[in-house]
Parts: sequence; C-alpha cells; structure tokens
Amino acid sequence: MKRQIFALEHDAFRATVRSFLAREVLPYYEQWEKDGVVAREAWRAAGKQGLLGLAVPEEYGGGGTADFRYSAVLAEEFTRAGTPGLALGLHNDIIGPYLTGLATEEQRRRWLPGFCDGTLITAIAMTEPGAGSDLQGIRTRAEDKGDHWLLNGSKTFISNGILADLVIVVAKTTPEGGAHGLSLLVVERGSAGFERGRNLDKIGQKAQDTAELFFHDVRVPKENLLGELNGAFGHLMTNLAQERLSIAVSAIAAAENLLEITTEYVKEREAFGRPLATQQHIRFEIAEMATECAVTRAFLDRCVEAHGESGDGGLDAEHASMAKWWATELQKRVADRCLQLHGGYGYMTEHPIARAFTDGRIQTIYGGTTEIMKEIIGRSLLG
Repeated sequence: MKRQIFALEHDAFRATVRSFLAREVLPYYEQWEKDGVVAREAWRAAGKQGLLGLAVPEEYGGGGTADFRYSAVLAEEFTRAGTPGLALGLHNDIIGPYLTGLATEEQRRRWLPGFCDGTLITAIAMTEPGAGSDLQGIRTRAEDKGDHWLLNGSKTFISNGILADLVIVVAKTTPEGGAHGLSLLVVERGSAGFERGRNLDKIGQKAQDTAELFFHDVRVPKENLLGELNGAFGHLMTNLAQERLSIAVSAIAAAENLLEITTEYVKEREAFGRPLATQQHIRFEIAEMATECAVTRAFLDRCVEAHGESGDGGLDAEHASMAKWWATELQKRVADRCLQLHGGYGYMTEHPIARAFTDGRIQTIYGGTTEIMKEIIGRSLLG
C-alpha cells in the first residue's frame, strides 16, 4: 500500500539523500570499512549538503525544522544503501536534542554551528564496562572543584568515539549517583586527561568507529554542564523515545530492503532445474516476511506520525519501546531467513545479505535491549 506520511518536500529530500550517498559515501565505503572509521571529509560533505542539524534553528546553521519525517527519510536511505558507518542518525536524532533542548545560549553559539557544518562530530558516553542499560550503575564521577569539575572514569562501546570532538558524558555528581545524582558534562577534544582507547573490533558496522574512552583528572569547565545539575536521568529519559524510534525506523527499512533483494534472488536462482520461486516453501517464506514487514511498516509510520510533525516528543515511552523491540527483532529474523534463502552466497562477506546480517545484529542491543523494552512495556501496563 502507498505510504501516506510523506509530502512532496520529503520526496525531494529523499532524492537529495540518494544523490549524496551515490556521490560522497558509496565510492569510499569499502575503504572506510577497512579503516574502521569514516573519513572526516564525509561529515563536512554532509554538513555542506544540509544533512546535519535538521532540527537545529537556522540562526545556528541548522535546517530549522523539527519535522521528524526528514530524519526518517535519512535513516531509511542510509539503511537501504548499507552504510551505517556514517552515523548521521546518532548525531542528529540522539545527540542533537540534548544540545538544542538543554544548552544555554552561550553553549548553542559555541557548539551548534560546528554541529551543523560537520566540523564538530559528537558522541554520547553512557555505557561503562560494568554498567550498560542500568544507568544506576554508572561509576564515572565528577567532583566539584569550584571553577571546574574533575572528571574520572571510563566508558565503552561509544559510537563515534574515535572521531568525536564533543562527548556528552554521563557522570555521578553526588556520591550516591543514581536517578538523582547524575549530570551531563561536555568534554571537548584535546582536554588534558581525556584519552581514547581501542577502536573496538566489531562483527558488523566496521566503518562506524566504536571506542573506549578514559577520563583521568579531566578538568571540565563549569560552563560545560549541560542541562540541570543532577538532572541527567530525567534528561536521558526524555530523549530516549526519539532514539528508539530512530532505531526502529532503520530496522523496518532494513527488513524491507532484505526482502526486496531476496525476492528478486529467488526469482532468478534455479535449483533442480526450476526457479526457487516456484517452490511452495520459498513462496511461504516470502509471504510470511512480506506480511510481517507490511504490518510493522503500518505501525512504524503511525509512530512517526504520533511523534509529531513538530518533533515535540509526542511518542510515549511505551509505544517507542514497542516499536524498537518489534522492528529490530523483525529485522534480525528477516536477515537470518533471507541469508538462508541465499544459501552459500548469503554467507559471503561481499554479498549485501551477509553484511546486513552482521551490521544489523546490534539493533536489538543498543538503545535499550529487547528485554529492557519488554520490561518498560510490562511496567506501563501492569504497574
């Protein structure tokens, strides 16, 4: 069925994104995969094209629109191109709201122009070796030293960790930490005591730099506190719905793309003298995946609508969690079934099915695991 959520301006934006991918990303992506990191020039090219800071006010160099449908288009096209390494969604949809919604006027003028033109790449550092989904377990601490914070601790699995110029660090600013003792501190590239560890070797998304970060007596200026002191937990909860929706949007796009590739493959591939598509089992597999994708697409488009053209966070935590766990688990199932239908070819790393299989496996983990999503939904329904 024809999708109803996009207007002509979104279609024009989609064409722009596809042109950008063809010109600035796809010719270089194999090399980025080998390097384990995207070239900084690609970020600047994205800024020049207007793909960064979509929701940032124009006065700071942004797109000036809070319409999340533009972000959805961006996520869909990058997913279909198989290029998750250039993490524009992380920059725009996950980190952007912290800078636009919490920053002071001085901070906005200091950081947002670079955020929009691609000269300041961003990351957010929550996860620690001993604290993943449970923010209450964060041990990184910041001591108030009068005119600065003294930051100590470590983070891991940080996307954009190697390239990042600005890192929003979640740290304890009270001895107890927890829900009422965490704050957001912005650490800038070159700060004394701020070190990057390994560019972690992942099974997928090889071009996306994911790093360990270490903070040894890092002096963070008081003016780099983002949002309210000891208010990080509330700030994080406020922005999680959009993060999870963004992941879900890319998940259903991935599932649909894999289904399209596999549908064409089984039409052309022959076994025992006839196309695979003539076998009832194959037809049933395709029928099941097509139906699951169609139903999921209808729900996801409704979630995008609920989030609001104004981008005002209209999607609640319960439905964002539903969208995230359902769409990402569907992506995982579809990737596995499509690889199986490709046989030995699906196991070859040069085939898009194989890359999608490994690239997509993280989807059910980051942004909150499937198990955490179910817990959020269950609590909302049962108390």
